[in-house]
Amino acid sequence: MRFSFTDEQLAFRSAVADVLSDWCTPADLHARYVELNAEAGRSHARWNALAGLGVTGLVVPEHLGGLGLTDLDLIGIAEEAGAVVLPEPLATTAGVVFGTLGSVPGMEERLAAAIDDLMTATFGGVDFGAERHRVSTTLNEGIASTPRVAHCHADLLLLVVVIDGATELHLVDREEVTVDATPALDLTRELGTIHWRPTEGTLLASGSHADRFVEQLVERSALYAAAELLGLCQAMLTLTASYVTERKQFGVPVGSFQAVKHHLAGARVRLEFARPAVYRAAYTLANGEPTLAHDVSMAKSLAADAADEAARVSLQCHGAIGYTYEYDLHFAMKRAWGLSAAWGDARSHRARILDLVVESRS
Repeated sequence: MRFSFTDEQLAFRSAVADVLSDWCTPADLHARYVELNAEAGRSHARWNALAGLGVTGLVVPEHLGGLGLTDLDLIGIAEEAGAVVLPEPLATTAGVVFGTLGSVPGMEERLAAAIDDLMTATFGGVDFGAERHRVSTTLNEGIASTPRVAHCHADLLLLVVVIDGATELHLVDREEVTVDATPALDLTRELGTIHWRPTEGTLLASGSHADRFVEQLVERSALYAAAELLGLCQAMLTLTASYVTERKQFGVPVGSFQAVKHHLAGARVRLEFARPAVYRAAYTLANGEPTLAHDVSMAKSLAADAADEAARVSLQCHGAIGYTYEYDLHFAMKRAWGLSAAWGDARSHRARILDLVVESRS
């Protein structure tokens, strides 16, 4: 089968990339996370610009205010978001939460309002497991605590809890929770523990219905993390290639040294092997094919390996300047390290692939 993106998909991706390059510059990241000035980081204006293109509702049906496209249209945009280390949860909102809520009965009005109000959204309460995903939310006297939720200050929080032995999926407004910030290497993902009260009003699904939605949410989270990792790889390698052509040693650019060339070439090869695997998984998700778990694990494992390699090579080729907080490289490296481990690291996804292959042959 010959696979390629359509001209329309490529044009849409290019338009979003142009907006991101204008609205999410290294200076914006420094303003937000080095100077700790969120307003200087242009967060609200940037999100409004993306929402104005229809990106946040891209996979939501048209009658609910979305564009009615598929994950195959969104995957490249998530890659572009990773390339600029976008602070806002674009992939999580559009691809994970809204992409799932569109199939939850009774959510039509709520979802349409969320898109219209330009809301952000996030998902948490489950840890990836090669055999079975583990619910991480604990319950104490009616108050649930969900640890390690990324983008914990989003407007909508889709959270998982186990009550009386049954899985429950809840949708909670930001105003209904308290957040304890979690120290994290990557400030751009805003990790925190969410304290909230499960009620009939927040409940979306329970039992086997909730399990089905949770499976979909975890697969989507791993896939879109892989897509962002592709963009981060590209950003780190581009920045490093530019640096080694300018930095001179013994009167010549360090990029002319064979060892540097081999390091960068090896990292680039990993990226090029990972990219089609991520696109294949997006195709599988968009078309409802039965190999979703296998394809997502292939995508996440290859993308995580590529990101780890790109970060190591970029840091090594930059030398001492790569360690400095003022230099732009650390934004991409820290995001890459965080996303490589999020929703299953490369090792756990390879273990799942092995289990799936063995199961299919038994």
